[in-house]
Amino acid sequence: MSRKHHHLKGAEVSCCVKYFLFGFNIIFWLLGAAFLGIGLWAWAEKGVLSNLSSITDLGGFDPVWLFIVVGGVMFILGFAGCIGALRENTFLLKFFSVFLGLIFFLELTAGILAFVFKDWIKDQLNFFINNNVKAYRDDIDLQNLIDFAQEYWSCCGAHGPDDWNLNIYFNCTELNPSRERCGVPFSCCVKDPAEDVINTQCGYDVRLQGELDRQKYIYTKGCVGQFEKWLQDNLIIVAGIFVGIALLQVRSPCLYIILLGNIHMRRLCAFEMICLLKTNNVNGF
Repeated sequence: MSRKHHHLKGAEVSCCVKYFLFGFNIIFWLLGAAFLGIGLWAWAEKGVLSNLSSITDLGGFDPVWLFIVVGGVMFILGFAGCIGALRENTFLLKFFSVFLGLIFFLELTAGILAFVFKDWIKDQLNFFINNNVKAYRDDIDLQNLIDFAQEYWSCCGAHGPDDWNLNIYFNCTELNPSRERCGVPFSCCVKDPAEDVINTQCGYDVRLQGELDRQKYIYTKGCVGQFEKWLQDNLIIVAGIFVGIALLQVRSPCLYIILLGNIHMRRLCAFEMICLLKTNNVNGF
């Protein structure tokens, strides 16, 4: 009886693991809820929630999808991890571990495929960027994303300013009635440090000029090349971030497996104790 009692005492659930996982996941859960809320609010502002068919109307990429998908995944995982750890719910704990393991496996597979089929990936990236150039004026969030990328990487278009011929507002065809004809977005313009107010018309007619004259006013390098250069210059930082995320994804399921093991061991010991008590009662009777 005393040995069994001692065995039961040794099978307690680790409070450190339990409350660490609870605290970590409640933050994760709240962040997911915030991302999801921002995404839904953005769609409500654009009228998407009142007309769901408009989700597929945009020819390019809608950045709100990032908030919806990432926020949704974080919300589900955070909920499962938080409640599972607090209530010691084995179903939610298993769901969290399997779901996170699946995400890690998909990321690993995507990384391997991207390395093996890097030329195909590059072609798809060019196709993706060109579609977004075409849809530049169709969605304000996409427009802001492209402007941010061009300003941050000091670039213009996928491979150069002439990529903006793909857009109906900026192309150089004679039939184009747009005032922005043969121009580029303001985010392509070389910034003048003396200007406090952004000149949104700085790119008008700039592609009517020669290559050397353009360089005085706009960035002439493409964003694909500039992004590749940025990756090479910041390779250690980028690799460190990915390794950190990977370690976090591997470590979390391990902690949950430890917690699951503690829960199962405690339940097994409790079952053994009940059986022992029943046996002693029968023998005593």
